[in-house]
Amino acid sequence: MEGTNPVNKKLAAALSGGAVLVLALTGCGGDDSDEKLDAWAKDVCDAVQPQAAKIKSANTAIQKETSDNSTPQAVQQADSKAFQDMSDAYKAIGAAVSKAGAPDVDNGEQKQQDAVKELNSISASYATLRKQVDALNTEDQAKFADGLKDIAAELDKLSKSGSDALSTLEEGKVGEAMSRQASCQTATASAGATKS
Repeated sequence: MEGTNPVNKKLAAALSGGAVLVLALTGCGGDDSDEKLDAWAKDVCDAVQPQAAKIKSANTAIQKETSDNSTPQAVQQADSKAFQDMSDAYKAIGAAVSKAGAPDVDNGEQKQQDAVKELNSISASYATLRKQVDALNTEDQAKFADGLKDIAAELDKLSKSGSDALSTLEEGKVGEAMSRQASCQTATASAGATKS
């Protein structure tokens, strides 16, 4: 299995970047209370929390399979399930932001729509990666390794391209309101990264 191990490690590294996207929804410090905005942030944060946990466990599953000397079949199975879980999680976060409505800030509706569009696009990208991994040839070690390399490259792009609209959504007062929600703080912790 040595042939695919470096690729697997690259895949695991690229994948852990994906979890960072969800953290754009978890804001940073601030005290000015605004009831309407706090209620909006609570809705979104409460919905994000279980999805952040799902993304974290999908990452963990992939890293576990890729760091062990797993068979191509086992890696394929783990990756396929993880990509599906991530696709579902981002879709659910998009639905939560959509359901919460526009935050009570300047240009809130546009920011909300952009964020939902971006989350749905990330969800679709993970669904495509799942199809790609399902189609890999696990009988041929070299072809499987090449296929994983392509998927790792896609993941890398995905983790870098993401969260512009999400960052815009959580600027200023929205980010401050989100940072006051216990569930957003937990989402940040459970996705295994910190924001300053």
